Amino acid sequence: MTIKAIVSDFGGVLTTPLMQSFLAVQDEIGISVEQFGAAMKTIHDRDGSHPLFEMEVGKMTEADFLAKLGEALEPDLGHQPELHRFREIYFEALDPNEPMIELMRELKGRGLRMALLTNNVKEWEPLWPTMLPVDEIFEFVVDSAFVGMRKPDPPIYEMTIARLSGAAAEHCLFVDDVLVNVEAAREVGMTAVHFESNEQAIPEIRAAVGSD
Repeated sequence: MTIKAIVSDFGGVLTTPLMQSFLAVQDEIGISVEQFGAAMKTIHDRDGSHPLFEMEVGKMTEADFLAKLGEALEPDLGHQPELHRFREIYFEALDPNEPMIELMRELKGRGLRMALLTNNVKEWEPLWPTMLPVDEIFEFVVDSAFVGMRKPDPPIYEMTIARLSGAAAEHCLFVDDVLVNVEAAREVGMTAVHFESNEQAIPEIRAAVGSD
C-alpha cells in the first residue's frame, strides 16, 4: 500500500520522552509519578471524569486542573503543593528529537502530505510549537484541546484523515509513542508505527514509505 501522508504525534515522538518532564516535576515540586497517578484517580472517582483528559479536550482550564490536583494531593503530602510553574517545568525538561524532525522534513521534501495530531492543552499552545518547525514541515495541526476530542477516540483520526483530502486511511502512516493510540489508528485503517526509540522507529517509517 502506497503511503501518501504522514500523521505524527508531538510529545515523545518529535521531542525527548515525556517521562523526563514528569520526573522534572517530581524533582522540583516534590510529587512522585505514583502520587500524581493516585491524585488523578481520586479526582476521577469523585467527579466521574479524568481531569487530564478533560483538560486535553478543552473542557477544563489549566487553572482548574491544577487546583483540583493540588486538593487531591494535599492529604498525601500534608500540604497544598505549589503548582503554578507546572507547565514551565514540564517544557523546560523537553528537547526536540532532532533525528525525527529531520526525517519529517525529508519526507515532506519527497512530496508526502504532513500532519501533526496531538493531545494537548489550550494554555500550552504558545509553548510547544516553538520547539520545532511546525509551519515549515506540517500542513496543519489537529490539537485535541481545540477540536474537543482526543486520541485514542476514533473521531479525531477520522477528522485528520478527512483534512488530508485525497489520502484514504490506508494511505496514511501514523506515528505515536503511546501504544493505545497506535492501535486505535490501525482500527480506523491507518498504517501505524509505535515509536519506542529513534533506532527502532526511523527504519520502520522508512520501510513503510519505501525510503532507501
